[in-house]
Amino acid sequence: MKLIKSIFAIALMATSLTALAQDDIKNNEFNPVTTGVTSLAITPDARGASMGDLGAATEPDVNSQFWNPSKYAFAYSQAGVSLSYTPWLRKIVNDIYLANLSGYYKIGSGDNQAVSASLRYFSLGEVMATDGEGATLSTINPFEMSVDAGYSRKLSEKFSMGVVLRYIYSDLGYSDMNTGSQTSSASAFSADLSGYYTTYPVIGRNECQWSLGFNLSNIGSKVSYNKGNDPAYLPANIKVGTAFTFPLADYNNLTLAFDANKMLVPAKPRLADYDDALAYDDALQEWKDKSSIAGIFDSFKDNFAKRITYSVGAEYAYNQQFFLRGGYYYESKFAGNRQYFGLGAGFSLNVIKIDASYMIATAQNSPLDQTLRFTLSFDLDGIKNLFGRN
Repeated sequence: MKLIKSIFAIALMATSLTALAQDDIKNNEFNPVTTGVTSLAITPDARGASMGDLGAATEPDVNSQFWNPSKYAFAYSQAGVSLSYTPWLRKIVNDIYLANLSGYYKIGSGDNQAVSASLRYFSLGEVMATDGEGATLSTINPFEMSVDAGYSRKLSEKFSMGVVLRYIYSDLGYSDMNTGSQTSSASAFSADLSGYYTTYPVIGRNECQWSLGFNLSNIGSKVSYNKGNDPAYLPANIKVGTAFTFPLADYNNLTLAFDANKMLVPAKPRLADYDDALAYDDALQEWKDKSSIAGIFDSFKDNFAKRITYSVGAEYAYNQQFFLRGGYYYESKFAGNRQYFGLGAGFSLNVIKIDASYMIATAQNSPLDQTLRFTLSFDLDGIKNLFGRN
């Protein structure tokens, strides 16, 4: 059981608790939201990460499945596929990573529909099980993964919506032959609902682009560990954002973007908030028994303003071939204290695009500091042109 608790601690650190707060904050108000399958909330691609973890309203790309799948209906290319890789918490360990495969394909004759899919794999590395004296009993390789498929469609010349269905699998299972304790893997289903609005206002003599977007994601069942004794909420959340692109000169564009994100999960009760242990046990049991839908509504009652994270970012593009990006992500110190800058660059040819990002944490002792991401994307239109096919 200690082994499983340590795995949960690693998973929590991966997305929520990234810095040590002061004692008064930790004891009185520090209470980050905890979920199961925390890897679902990790940014998979380098472009979004380099702009401060945002993408609800930025221009469509291959990785829109994570940010806002309704953007695929406005994609310029007929199809694309990308592979992203992130060494995770590399300041602490060297064998945790996230791999993500995404793709989409435009369907129909009106250029207004698209289907999309993604596969995500999060490895927690090799974990050793030990006895009370520290002797190694066995090793396990826990992991989490998800696979999803989506459909998006333009409802007008300026607005589209999308839906995604997702299957989630979390394998943190472990069997101890000496003590008889055993845990099993867990699975769940969830859905996303998104919308994207874009228009092209003329300011002065320049045609600009202004977009709005939202994505309600990971709405579904709970994951149940230890045969139902440890149920956990999925990292359900709502993300809203806006982006504005304007030309600086011929072939030079600048995009400014802003996202706000709210976790739709109620905070777990803390013993310090109750007068006696019995009242705490009752509150904890109520939290465990609460449905995921009821938890969404309760999440708006708990320190609403402190539970919202903010991202602001910018992207400079030259001839849609060379890109420079930067951004900042902010989370309240009472809710997790994730605060960091993102930097990145990208280079695109007719067929292939390479993006990279680097994270610089501003919170002290953050294990997310110096996080790298790499994304390799392929454009189907570019491949067809390369081989001279229409």
